[in-house]
Amino acid sequence: MNLDLHSSWKEILNDELQKPYYVELTDEVKRLYIDKKGSIFPEVTDIFRAFDLCPLDAVKVVILGQDPYPTKGHAHGLCFSVEPDVRPFPKSLNNIFKEIQDDLGKPIPSDGNLERWAKQGVLLLNTILTVEEGKPDSHKGLGWERFTDAVIQKINSEKEVVVFMLWGSKAIAKEEMIDKSKHLILKSVHPSPLSAYRGFFGCKHFSKSNEFLRMMEKPEIDW
Repeated sequence: MNLDLHSSWKEILNDELQKPYYVELTDEVKRLYIDKKGSIFPEVTDIFRAFDLCPLDAVKVVILGQDPYPTKGHAHGLCFSVEPDVRPFPKSLNNIFKEIQDDLGKPIPSDGNLERWAKQGVLLLNTILTVEEGKPDSHKGLGWERFTDAVIQKINSEKEVVVFMLWGSKAIAKEEMIDKSKHLILKSVHPSPLSAYRGFFGCKHFSKSNEFLRMMEKPEIDW
């Protein structure tokens, strides 16, 4: 079983990958995939898919999720995204599409696979990268949070003019790691049906991110 990062990320995170906690984390994750075969998501080859599709030098926007969908066939390594054949869309993803429709006038897409965003420089980063079927947050505390915090800190220090979209209290808690003098932070409640009507709808994060990128003479995202 190979847990390997894209070379651009491996280079900048090399010190992190040598730390005892990360070695213990990857050993435990490998054990779980073997012991609970078929019930840990996403597929092993997709754990680092967000990094594979969006190398460090391409990052323009970071969207933070929590942990992968715990439903079989949904998670594939990108936060909020699902495999192309998943219907209906998860409710949070559907609300994201509704906000884009309202904000930019774009129709709701035919599938929920957000690889098209990742390939334009959107890092779709869950703070926890694996989960057990039917058990949200089941891999909380394994060590993924420490690793993804390090990713956020490296993006903050190594990159210029990145848009960070922080939705919900867990994502907003990462704000203190981000230098507001060189990056744009966009905050709102989570797009979950439990909270979307309290501020996610109408946040206009997608037009605001493109406005910022345009101002900084960077290509906009085709949301």
